[in-house]
Amino acid sequence: MITDTEIKIQGFHILSEYLGKTGLERFISLIQREPFDYTKWQRELWTDKSVEELSTEAMSFRKAIK
Repeated sequence: MITDTEIKIQGFHILSEYLGKTGLERFISLIQREPFDYTKWQRELWTDKSVEELSTEAMSFRKAIK
């Protein structure tokens, strides 16, 4: 299991890679500015997909990034 710090570092690297440094800064600014209910977000996330579909997509993504 990785630590919270390692997750943050990996998240910054991924966001920086895909959004660029400016996009990463904007993203962080937006997250800090807006109230965010993680529990509500999780309940509403992927309501149209089954666990099997999500698992298949996650495995495909994992293989693609190796």
